[in-house]
Amino acid sequence: MKLKDRVAIVTGAARGLGRAFCVALAKEGAKIMVVDIADFKDTVKEIESLGGTAKGLRADVSSEKETLKMAEETLAAFGKIDILVNNAAVIYGLLRKPFFEIEPDVWDKVMAVNVKGPWLCTRAVFPHMKAHRKGKIINLSSETFFTGSHGFVHYVASKGGVVGLTRSLAVELGPHNITINAIAPGFTDTEASRSIADVTKYDVSRTPLNRLQQPQDLLGALLFLASDDSDFITGQVLLVDGGRVMH
Repeated sequence: MKLKDRVAIVTGAARGLGRAFCVALAKEGAKIMVVDIADFKDTVKEIESLGGTAKGLRADVSSEKETLKMAEETLAAFGKIDILVNNAAVIYGLLRKPFFEIEPDVWDKVMAVNVKGPWLCTRAVFPHMKAHRKGKIINLSSETFFTGSHGFVHYVASKGGVVGLTRSLAVELGPHNITINAIAPGFTDTEASRSIADVTKYDVSRTPLNRLQQPQDLLGALLFLASDDSDFITGQVLLVDGGRVMH
């Protein structure tokens, strides 16, 4: 087990990629704080059914108060914080619209969760990782940062913000032996993706591996960036999209 006795916080963990990330980390021995504004009980139960250790916490990542509570509750439950996975994002049910029709309050919500959220969560765990002289932070960007996406300017811009955040924070966190990297998934078959598109009609002809991406396709990258195997890698964006974009 690569992550035996490590403690990981995963945001947006109630379903989809977040839930898959929690289970994968737990299988490698990590203790998990499952964080979401939605009902996270099924994720906790799945981890426990596999013999893992998990606790759940309702927290809004766009709130400074709630992210600080997230860090405090994790320390109270497990005594340390080794890994942070900034997965929470606004995408479920997001409507495609021309940029000039997107409501400013929707834009603000996307930015608050998708960009401010990872910043606040990192800010909350930083003192504890700094004291420990080691930490692993993994952000979720998107293939759309490299390609654009019609009608999704708010989402694409937010995922570009995650890349900028990752690179800038790598410079500041590096002296404390904390690495921060981003995974950029392609279009993945999740509940969120199904809420915005018909996944069965997704054109895989431009994907060299010629199939629709599944959540499990991201787990190898996640575990690599969460483990000691990536100790000298920081500030990077790892595209995991079947070769659709080559960067």
